[in-house]
Amino acid sequence: MTRTPDTAPTRATRQGPPATARRPWRSAGEWWLVAVAGAFTLLQLALVRPGLGLGWDETVYVSQVSTHAPAAFFSAPRARGITLLVAPVASWSSSTALLRVYLAVLSGLGLYWALRAWRGLFPVRVVAAGGALFASLWITLFYGPQAMPNYWVAVGASATVAFFLHARSDRTRRGALWGVSAGTALMAWMRPTDAVWVTFPLLALALLARPGRHLRLLLALVTSLAAGATEWIVEAYVDYGGVGARLTAASGIQGGLGLHNAVVDQLRSLGGRALCRPCTGAIASPPVIAWWFVLPLLAAVALVIAVRARRAAATLLPLACAVTAAVPYLFLIGYAAPRFLLPAYALLAIPVADALARLVTAPSGRRRTLAVTLVAVGLAGHLAVQFAVLERAVSRTTADHRVWSRTAADLRRLGVHPPCLVTGGDSVPVAFAAGCASAHTGGHDANTTDAELARKARRMPVVLLTTHLIDPPSYARSWQPHRLTGGYAYLAPGAVQRAEGHHS
Repeated sequence: MTRTPDTAPTRATRQGPPATARRPWRSAGEWWLVAVAGAFTLLQLALVRPGLGLGWDETVYVSQVSTHAPAAFFSAPRARGITLLVAPVASWSSSTALLRVYLAVLSGLGLYWALRAWRGLFPVRVVAAGGALFASLWITLFYGPQAMPNYWVAVGASATVAFFLHARSDRTRRGALWGVSAGTALMAWMRPTDAVWVTFPLLALALLARPGRHLRLLLALVTSLAAGATEWIVEAYVDYGGVGARLTAASGIQGGLGLHNAVVDQLRSLGGRALCRPCTGAIASPPVIAWWFVLPLLAAVALVIAVRARRAAATLLPLACAVTAAVPYLFLIGYAAPRFLLPAYALLAIPVADALARLVTAPSGRRRTLAVTLVAVGLAGHLAVQFAVLERAVSRTTADHRVWSRTAADLRRLGVHPPCLVTGGDSVPVAFAAGCASAHTGGHDANTTDAELARKARRMPVVLLTTHLIDPPSYARSWQPHRLTGGYAYLAPGAVQRAEGHHS
């Protein structure tokens, strides 16, 4: 009997699946993700400047593994994930430029990994567009190459939710289960409390499912949270007396966790402020903050579209995780920093891109032309605002870091050389730049006393930094003030003279 064309085996059937099925990374769609991640890396290097000095928090994290200066005080809310991430460079090189390049490349790879996890849940061009939206935010570009944990929590959050959706729909996909574990552990490694907030909807969904249906997912989430936070938990028992005590100490450092309205504070920070504490001053202009109000509206549109298309899970779950990720930073702390909401932005990005794609493709004729025009103009204006704010943020940060570097140089000219100690003012970044230790007698990072500083001043150069002339504390009453680039320094004369004799 002659085979019909419908039943005749094809060449592809005889020889196995085509090459594109065996190697999906070669597909045209995959290159959209590579292009987005590559452009993100290049923009960081071009716009954030590899030579940008270390910030205050960066100095704390980097100093833990650097041989350039003693480790700065590591407070209760911090976790050592970012410190271990920068260790391959910071442990042997003091080059900030090299560290920035390393982190920019690593952040590009992280973005690619997170985007690739969404393949099969949304069209690849929607995934690429969502990645571009997230990567083009000034906050993402600014913090991608910095030694800060928030970007990495965002990457882990996006990947975890995507892999969770894959594993939930197909329990035979072991790779998806491993992806859930990797993303969750990455978040917990960087910021354990953030990881719990992000995964709360996932844990609830796994618990509320039919008994045993999502048991492997539940175990993957719980064990990965514990594994990623192991170091933080061990340190809590060694240094604080337990997890509860560490959380209490962290709450005190953060101003006391409770009901607060930090929404307006976040709006004030959108103009390029790295930290808004205390958060005073005017809210940024409407063009600068407009995207912040458009984002939840587009997320709602995305959810309506997904429900009507009967594919709500892939949109609803990242939106739910975005909400829980944002709650503590909008309603439980009394200050703001734009980087705190990076995980929420990463989770919103792909559903929002899906809504935009639907808005420009659903209408027909003149309405489609109008929709495409409005979306294109809106995105162009949005990008212009983001890059303008980024330039201001980089310029302001560069100016601050130069002051710290010049202050450190002034101290060296005054005879302050390692071993030495700096307190007061911007002591953490200045001390690190000068190769000194830092210490505080008050505030969030208090880790010494007046008497201890007085004792150390008899053995090594100790410096008290202030922005203006003051009546110094008791331990520094006999110290001489010196004018510096960023204010004044009170030095213990005897210790400096001994240091000068030692280095002569």
